[in-house]
Amino acid sequence: MSTQYLTSAQLESTVATPESLRPWLTELTSTPVHDDPTRPFAHPPVASTTVVLRTEPSGRRRAFVVGAQTKAAYSRAEEPAGCVRLRLAPGVSRPLLGVAAGELTDRVVRLDDLPGPLGTAASELTRLPADEAVCYLEDLLPHQVSETATERAHRLVLREAISALTADVAPSVPDLAARLAVSERQLRALFATGIGVSPKHFARIDRVRRVLAYAGNTPWSHLAADTGYYDQSHLTADFRTIMGVPPAAYLHGRLPAPTRCRLPR
Repeated sequence: MSTQYLTSAQLESTVATPESLRPWLTELTSTPVHDDPTRPFAHPPVASTTVVLRTEPSGRRRAFVVGAQTKAAYSRAEEPAGCVRLRLAPGVSRPLLGVAAGELTDRVVRLDDLPGPLGTAASELTRLPADEAVCYLEDLLPHQVSETATERAHRLVLREAISALTADVAPSVPDLAARLAVSERQLRALFATGIGVSPKHFARIDRVRRVLAYAGNTPWSHLAADTGYYDQSHLTADFRTIMGVPPAAYLHGRLPAPTRCRLPR
């Protein structure tokens, strides 16, 4: 029996990220209040940390942080809500949130529980309407966020690593480390601190998300070759591990039963 799941991409609209915030944000999106909480959501894995500003129908606002998600989740909201999502750039979790990205992996935490500048600003962010909250961040971050030369260098290395791993022909982790003139151990540490997953798992998530983008329009064998898998069986096994179901089952809506949405109290 299939269930009609929604994804964030079906409801989200991209908002232009102000120039002053682009050093810290890779994407800014807005989701209107969804008036049918009975429809469950499918959440593909994501290799980034996201700050969520949530507005409930009552007008109550909450702010929380979603760490990198290593596997898909299927959930149902308890009540409708609108959200603004601020996807953090690789390597900025510690300067903005006061903790390494790896400490947030597969977790959802209240923003005001974190010690960085964004955590300190949580009460103000939840007081303001979404558009004013973004303007507030434009004023806040350039003055409150400090970054060492080492942290800036690490962000540059991460940017180059991500560019390589998301290319049509991605290098192996040893080859990538050699290309960047760092050890494999250093590369894994940079990814754990700045992104929240290992380079290998980052590449796996990227491949699966590319499969999701083209599934249904391309034969599985062609899709496997186009997205860097050894063959179709490799795609199927990896997809099942990360998404919880085989590719064909996902495509036809045969998905796990939704669980309660994980929101911090």
